[in-house]
Amino acid sequence: MAEKHPWLRRSDQAVIAGIHLLCLGLMIATWLQRGGPQQELIEFEQLPIQTIPYRVDLNRAGWPELTQLPDIGEILAKRIVAYREEHGPFVKIADLQKVNGIGQKTFVKLEPFFLPLNSSQASSLTDSPY
Repeated sequence: MAEKHPWLRRSDQAVIAGIHLLCLGLMIATWLQRGGPQQELIEFEQLPIQTIPYRVDLNRAGWPELTQLPDIGEILAKRIVAYREEHGPFVKIADLQKVNGIGQKTFVKLEPFFLPLNSSQASSLTDSPY
């Protein structure tokens, strides 16, 4: 038994199908005009990968910043900050070896990641209220 009130009559369905086929034909024609299956791939110009050095001010860095350095975990970073708070700012980067847990090998690995220290900066840090 056929429905009495279909959503679209057969003639309406035929018109919609024809419009869809026309659109599909236009899309295929455009695709073929632009090269079809032999179309070249688009190549984007790529810039060379740049590495941005992460450098830290040893006298101002907090423990979260220090944990970003290789071989420095939370415990060692907190030891560095505690040492700095107890003994004052580092005068030389080599003074970092006085912190328990930082030996020669670790120091050599970390040294390139620290900004240079200067003595005037170290003395001004001891006078700072912060």
